Amino acid sequence: MIAVVKESATEDQIGHFVDWIESKGLRADISKGTGETIIGLVGDTTQIDPFLVESMDIIDRVQRVSEPFKRANRKFHPLDTVVDCGHGVKIGGGNFNVIAGPCSVEGENLFRIARAVKEAGATLLRGGAYKPRTSPYSYQGMGEAGLDLLAEARDELDMPIVTEIMDPRDVQQFVDRNIEVWQIGARNAQNFPLLKEVGKTQTPILLKRGVAGTIDELLMAAEYIMSEGNPNVILCERGIRTFERRTRNTFDLNAVPVLRQLSHLPVCADPSHATGYTRYVVPMALAATAAGADCLEIEVHDDPSHAWSDGAQALTPKMFREAMARIAKVREAVAGEVE
Repeated sequence: MIAVVKESATEDQIGHFVDWIESKGLRADISKGTGETIIGLVGDTTQIDPFLVESMDIIDRVQRVSEPFKRANRKFHPLDTVVDCGHGVKIGGGNFNVIAGPCSVEGENLFRIARAVKEAGATLLRGGAYKPRTSPYSYQGMGEAGLDLLAEARDELDMPIVTEIMDPRDVQQFVDRNIEVWQIGARNAQNFPLLKEVGKTQTPILLKRGVAGTIDELLMAAEYIMSEGNPNVILCERGIRTFERRTRNTFDLNAVPVLRQLSHLPVCADPSHATGYTRYVVPMALAATAAGADCLEIEVHDDPSHAWSDGAQALTPKMFREAMARIAKVREAVAGEVE
C-alpha cells in the first residue's frame, strides 16, 4: 500500500503519520519527489483500512500495490534511483556508464587491460577474484590476491571496481579493501543468506538475473537486499537459459524496458555472458543501449585465446575501443546527447 501525501503536509504531520504506521507493526518508506511525497507501507497491510488512511488530513490518495516487491517498486519510488559507486561515478537517473575488464583476475595483465578500457571510456573496472564455475576442476579465481590486484588497479586509475562476492563470510574482506561495487552472480541470485548479508551494508550491489530466473524473481532478489536496509542495487540482465543453443544464453532484451517500467533501480545489461561469443557482444551492447540500459558490463582481455576463463566472449582492447565509439553514436541517436 502507498499513501500519497498532500503538498500542504508538514514534516511534523508526516512524522506523526509514520509513527502511527509503525505502531501497527508496519514499516514506512518515505520517497520525496518533485512536488510529491509518497509513503510506502510495508508489511501485512490487511490490518490497515485504506479508507481510514485516505480520510486523514495530510493524505491525498491511497493505492494498493499488488506486486510482492515493494521497495524495488517504482510505485513506491517514482523517481529513478541513482547509485553512487564512488570516484565520481553514478549509475541511474540519466547517468550512463560502462563496466569493462577481464572475466577473471589473472595477474599483472590486469593493469594493461584496465588502462586500455579506461582510455577507451569505461568508467568502472570489472574482474573476478572469486569465480563460480560449473566444474570444480575449473579455475576458481585468485581469491584475496585477486582482490588486492583489483584494489591496486583502482588506486592507480581512480576508477571503482566491480567484483563478485560468493560467500557471506567474505563480506568483511570486501569491506576492508573498500571494494566499491559487489557483484551477485547469476548462480547466487537466490542465495538468500548472501542477499541478506550484503543488504546489511550500504555498498552498491550489481545483482544479476538468475540463469533461469524470471523478471519478478530478479526483483524479489533485490527486495531481499533492500529489506535489510541497502537501497543501492543495480539490476543486471545477463541472459537466461532457454532451449536455444546457438548462443550461451538467450539475451532477454525485453527485460531492460520492463525493469525500467516496474522499478526505480538502475538497469545494467551484460551482453558478454548473454551471448557467449565475441562476434555477438557488440551488436547486443548497441541494442541494450538503444533499449534504455543505464549501464553495460563488457568483458575485455588483451589475449582472449589464452584467457583463464570465458575467453570466447571477450573483446580485445581494440575491439572495445571501436565498440565504445559506436555505443556513443547510439546514445546520441536515442537520447540526443552524449556526456
